[in-house]
Amino acid sequence: MSDHSALRPWRTIVRRKSRKIRVGSLEVGGDAPISVQSMTNTLTADAAATIEQVRQLEDAGVDIVRVSCPDEASTAALPQIVKAAKVPIVADIHFHYRRAIEAAKGGAACLRINPGNIGSADRVREVIQAARDYGCSIRIGVNAGSLENHLLEKYGEPCPDAMVESALDHARILQDHDFHEFKISVKASDLFMTVAAYQMLAEAIDCPLHIGVTEAGGQRIGTVKSSIGMGALLWAGIGDTLRVSLAADPVEEVKVGFDLLKSLGLRHRGVNIIACPSCARQGFDVIRTVETLEARLAHIATPMSLSIIGCVVNGPGEALMTDVGFTGGGKGAGMVYLAGKADHKMDNDRMVDHIVDLVERRVAELESAGGAPT
Repeated sequence: MSDHSALRPWRTIVRRKSRKIRVGSLEVGGDAPISVQSMTNTLTADAAATIEQVRQLEDAGVDIVRVSCPDEASTAALPQIVKAAKVPIVADIHFHYRRAIEAAKGGAACLRINPGNIGSADRVREVIQAARDYGCSIRIGVNAGSLENHLLEKYGEPCPDAMVESALDHARILQDHDFHEFKISVKASDLFMTVAAYQMLAEAIDCPLHIGVTEAGGQRIGTVKSSIGMGALLWAGIGDTLRVSLAADPVEEVKVGFDLLKSLGLRHRGVNIIACPSCARQGFDVIRTVETLEARLAHIATPMSLSIIGCVVNGPGEALMTDVGFTGGGKGAGMVYLAGKADHKMDNDRMVDHIVDLVERRVAELESAGGAPT
């Protein structure tokens, strides 16, 4: 369905004005779509395994993939990984300035570093020059768990002020070298600290911000914490790219990231299923039906809306707002809605195959008309 935010101003999110940079072929910041990132957990030196995981992330819709480069074997594998990838590859660098230079030469689209832990001013200068020479952007990644000692002494503990001061100090290093192709993240596992730090940083600098609640935990609690923290920021217009950090399959990070953006109307990819929680009024097994439909429609990238409601209390109303809808309530059958209007009845035992067919046909129509994921 179309975006109704213009008609419903209470749904409008005004994004913070940031300058635009490039991460490989992708634009980040400004009016560019908010990008979804994830990170491989394979050994980067194992190029074949890493490429396979990158492909899985690409199939899930990822925009940017980060790989860790802790040693020379990892940066040596980077050219092969970059060549095979369809999305920009970010090299995660800590402490070893030579790894950053090698990654830039190896085709990394972006270097994730802390200029402050790279070493001497000369080493920082070499990394910046390599980024400039090979067209890399840089992400300044500040983490509450690894703040500089002098800031911990100054503030007594990790806090938003310390994180923002660290970020701005690092940004100043790049700016002093006339390098402006950078974005910043200020992450903490404490979502309150994370949100406060990003709010402060958003007021202090105009570069793009990569948002996330770091070390958020396992799939369920990590999703909840990330949704609260990043949801608050995105609702306030803060955030140009994001990662949902989960102790789970990286593909799940991408799925949650897109679901978060879809819920806020900031991006539209795949089938958005609206479903009731089910109750004694349900005319069919809503929970199992939704689980089956989610699996069978996971391959679809074109934006679409589908309502699956167990009874006629809310079903017709929800169906008015979706491309395809099914409402239970009849004896062994329910009503199928197309473009918000009641169209025909369908037996419950045939509804799943029928709905999948309707969705795929609608997707084909949208794609032929030029519809695409955003």
